[in-house]
Amino acid sequence: MVCPTSPTTAFKFGEKTKDVLSMYLSDIYTVPVNIAGNPAISVPCGFVNNLPVGLQFIGNYFREDTLFNLAYSYEASTEWHKQSSLF
Repeated sequence: MVCPTSPTTAFKFGEKTKDVLSMYLSDIYTVPVNIAGNPAISVPCGFVNNLPVGLQFIGNYFREDTLFNLAYSYEASTEWHKQSSLF
């Protein structure tokens, strides 16, 4: 399965230090996968307003090898992992 890593882009440095609840809510797409015991991996997939966006691949139980191959293939065919934001 493929889905976003979080519902928003990354936070600016120090932006959410006073709002811990919103920081925890940004994990809404990753925590259920971990609780279910499925393997998952997040890779960079672009930028919005100069902040990075993550793409999450979720695999079947005990199939981490498939996820590693998929993430490697994705990164090899894109340039997102080589770019950095200028914030």
